[in-house]
Order: sequence, then structure tokens, then C-alpha cells
Amino acid sequence: MYDAVVVGGGPAGATAADDLASAGFSVALLDRAGRPKPCGGAVPPQLLQDFEVPESLLVNRVEVARILSPRGRSVDIPVGDGFVGMVDREFFDEWLRDRAAKNGAVRKIGRFERVERDRQGTVSVRYTPTDPGGEPGSERASETLLARTVIGADGALSKVARQEVVGASSRDRVVFAYHEIVRSPENPQSDAFAAQRADVYYDSRLSPDFYAWIFPHGETTSVGTGSYHKGFGLRDAVQALRTRTGLSSVETVRREGAPIPLRPLPRWDNGRDVILAGDAAGVVAPSSGEGIYYAMTGGRLAARSVREMLETGKAKALRRARRRFLLQHGQVFLALGVMQRFWYANDDRRERFVSICADRDVQELTFEGYMHKKLVRRRPLAHARIFFKNVGHLTGWVAS
Repeated sequence: MYDAVVVGGGPAGATAADDLASAGFSVALLDRAGRPKPCGGAVPPQLLQDFEVPESLLVNRVEVARILSPRGRSVDIPVGDGFVGMVDREFFDEWLRDRAAKNGAVRKIGRFERVERDRQGTVSVRYTPTDPGGEPGSERASETLLARTVIGADGALSKVARQEVVGASSRDRVVFAYHEIVRSPENPQSDAFAAQRADVYYDSRLSPDFYAWIFPHGETTSVGTGSYHKGFGLRDAVQALRTRTGLSSVETVRREGAPIPLRPLPRWDNGRDVILAGDAAGVVAPSSGEGIYYAMTGGRLAARSVREMLETGKAKALRRARRRFLLQHGQVFLALGVMQRFWYANDDRRERFVSICADRDVQELTFEGYMHKKLVRRRPLAHARIFFKNVGHLTGWVAS
């Protein structure tokens, strides 16, 4: 019997497995092979520090973010003294899983089926093993892992969550994200692409309620978009963006799509022996869609709560993960959620939003918050100036 079975080997699950295994607990890490998640791949320097991730895993360091409006206006925001790191999820996630295994976690490759309990209440995880390549037809007879606790880190449409956690089946809307990994142009023909610049497009033609992006990853580049609306043509939008930016003729390496939640679930545990982490718990930042740092933070907090439960025998310890996460990041999520609901509502507001992004106070506070993953409170005058500038744009006193 394992102290914990972690379902899902992305950043959240791999971090939880590594933390528990490093602390001496017996852990099984169950993951499906060969499925990198569609993701822009942006990580802040704080992630490297908090989770002891080597800079060698970065495939690029972005120095400038370009924000583009529906009318084609662009605002370049320098990152300042820091940087936005870029990772390739295919290799980044595998490094995290491998680290967990080196620290004692037992890796299992397969497809999660369900959580089961016998008459004595012993919990087990049933899964169907697959070959490491995850090829169709490679599945074998199902197997069972006995566990004292289960961590569900199996994505936005988590089967663990739907089976075990009250309220998870009625999750709010999710953003459907799609991107294409393409070869980065060696000699860009225009300023529409730059190797050390991340481009974010606020344009309803590319996304009616979210944004589209071009994130350079060194030898490759992620070109993607997302939307709440299932009927919106994500692939067509990406093709339009590639055509607009001169990336239509470069080689397409792979295409990926997946749902992304933008609100934490109201509950992360079943009050007994199961807890959620990462996308399964809904910890992706509204407005930006940033998820890797928050997923790893959620995985660490889930592992901490599991450890407390195993050491004390009290299931109420599982509740603390959500409380601790919201204490650290709840205000940021609230502010970003309000921003997304208002500024992304239509192209007129998006145009004004891009105008606000040209403000130096906004730029500096934004990247200070991004670098350190918390609201910047020590500059009240800057916050006051931003407030009145927002009021000016909202009322039309300031032209967009």
C-alpha cells in the first residue's frame, strides 16, 4: 500500500509526488505517456527559485512583451531586470517526473479508470497500463494500486474530481485552448516576430473573449489562442494569426488542444482521502491563463496537506491546501478575474485596455507582480494613478 497515489504527472502531480517521496513517504505517480499539454510555456523566475528548477530547462528568456489591440496598435512592455522564462512542456514535465522518481516515487504508465473502496473502506486506484509510447492498442488488463490517500492532478476535466469531490462536476466554464508548435523562422521577414519577444493579441477575430499569442521557444514557437465558446474556430484563428505574422510557411511540428479552467473549485478534497491539485483544482490565473507556477504551488500544498493527514490521522488536514493557496494568491486571482470579465468583453474595451498597458506605472507593477507572484503594495501613489487612469478610460474622458 502506498502512502499516496498521484494521478497525473504534469507540473502539479510531479511536484506533489516529489515532495512526498523526498519526505520519505511511499508514492506512486500514475501518468499517461506521450501527451504534452498545449501551453504557452511561460514561467517566472520565482518558479526556478521556489521549486529548485535549473535554468538549463529554459529554452528561451523573453525580454519584452508586445500587446496588440484590435486596431493593430502595439505596446511593447520591457520586462525590466527580470525575464519571462520559456519551457517546452514535453521535456519540462518529463524532467519533473524523473526527479520525483529519483527521489523515490514509483512511476506507473497508464490510463486512470476510477477510485474504488472495499467494505473496510480501503481506497485503491484502478488503472489500465499502457506502453510508454501510449500507442493505440497498447493497453493491457487493468491493475490496482492500494493507497492511503489519492492526489488528483489529472487536468481540467479531472475524472478523480468528478468521482470524488462534491461540486466538481458542475465546474464553471473553461477556456478551450489550441496551439501549434512551429519552427521558429531563422530570418524573420518582418517585425511581426522576434525571438526574445512574447506577443499577445487582444482581437475578437483571433479570440472573442480571451487572447491569442506567439511565444518563442528558441528553435520552435507556440502560436495559439483560446476561447470560452465551443463554436469558435480555434484552428482557423491560429491559421489567420500565422498568415498575419509570416509564420504560415514554416514547418508545423505538432498541434495540441485542451480545456483550461480559470477559477479554483469551491472544494479540493472529499473530506476523507482524496485531494486535488493543478488544473483539476482550477488553479490557472484568470486573464493571463498562467498555470505552471500555480500548478506546482498547488501540488506542493496538496502534498503538505497529505503529509499532515498521514502524520496526524485527521482528514480535515486536506482542507488546508485550498485555504493556504487562496491566502497566498486569492487576491491576485480575484483582481485578474475582474479584469478579464470587464476588459475582454468587446473590442472597444480591449482597445482601451491596450492603451492602459502603455502606462509606465501599469507596466512596472505588472511585471513586479509577475516576477514575485504577489500584489505589489509598497507604491500607493502608483496604484492611485492607475485607478484614476482606469476611471478615465472607462468614462471616455481619456481617448483610446
